[in-house]
Amino acid sequence: MRFRHPDGSTVHLAYCTNVHPAETLDGVLAQLRDHCEPVRRRLGRDRLGIGLWLARDAARALEGDPSALRALRTELDRRGLEVVTLNGFPYEGFGAEQVKYRVYRPDWADPERLDHTTALARVLAGLLPDDVTEGSISTLPLAWRTAADDERAAARAALVTLGERLDALAELTGRSLRVGLEPEPGCVVETTGDALAPLTAIDHPRIGICVDTCHLATSFEDPHTALDALARAGVPVVKSQLSAALHAEQPHLPEVREALAAFDEPRFLHQTRTSTAAGLRGTDDLGEAVEGDALPDGAPWRSHFHVPLHAAPAAPLTSTLPVLKTALTRLVGGPHPLTRHLEVETYTWQALPPELRPHTRAQLADGIAAELTLARDLLTDLGLKELP
Repeated sequence: MRFRHPDGSTVHLAYCTNVHPAETLDGVLAQLRDHCEPVRRRLGRDRLGIGLWLARDAARALEGDPSALRALRTELDRRGLEVVTLNGFPYEGFGAEQVKYRVYRPDWADPERLDHTTALARVLAGLLPDDVTEGSISTLPLAWRTAADDERAAARAALVTLGERLDALAELTGRSLRVGLEPEPGCVVETTGDALAPLTAIDHPRIGICVDTCHLATSFEDPHTALDALARAGVPVVKSQLSAALHAEQPHLPEVREALAAFDEPRFLHQTRTSTAAGLRGTDDLGEAVEGDALPDGAPWRSHFHVPLHAAPAAPLTSTLPVLKTALTRLVGGPHPLTRHLEVETYTWQALPPELRPHTRAQLADGIAAELTLARDLLTDLGLKELP
């Protein structure tokens, strides 16, 4: 979906296809048919943006076969879909029964992460619509926090090399590709504040940040403070993922703990945080917080569980949608957008408590369409004009 900002620039809105995990190119093509096109039709749009997730095998197949890349571009056009952004965070196995810590491998200290991201950039250059010259890729924030100092240094060096490769790709193709580190709880770069030092040290205009509003909220970051700091440091916001975290206002209550426990599931990691006078406290997963006294419970808890934007959990829980709204106002509500690439990323539909999950493809498409409708309404309320 495209929107005209009051300054005349185009802002793109997509939804991320990591909610339909596929490891192969054939699986990606099936996604377009079975999921993405039905969402477009529900929205009554002739064109819909998707934030494509390409696992390692699919990316390699496309990078190594120009005819396959052209065929994918043709299929996107045929189904009324377009791609200006990729989710390069998960590498493979995102649809496995248990993902948890595996999503952080390979990290940026491993040469395979650099090679994979380079492949994604080359693929995206070939998928961009004819009238679009800028693409974006989100990626993991260096590594999980246990990375040693030499691994962190290797990760930063790899990003410097990536910047050089993106420069060469722009010269070759005329397409400008940028990559954004996506701060996430538990990682070397957990917050936007943590991103400032490595990104200013790298100091490359094609390497910036991806602001995920669920992660921002989980770490109790104030959107204005975070975005002000990025602007002062000259760190570009490459893209923003529009998402909402799980919020518990009174975690000391038994009924709140019981409600939270229903979201403790085996596939994904749901880092949980609370803000105290001594600073941020947290656990690596929701179960650790719910089942014991690992977290103080005198203040609200937030958990890294991407809940549907349009459907907050039932009381006594809620979502951090207000944080998303505040961030979006700052990102695109000013005289000029801080980023032109927005991506709804709710990949946890099938990890929701059973009574909240979609049970058919049609129900899932309805839910994704409802999320995009909410995001569209937020953008038009900020003065952006929806384009055909």
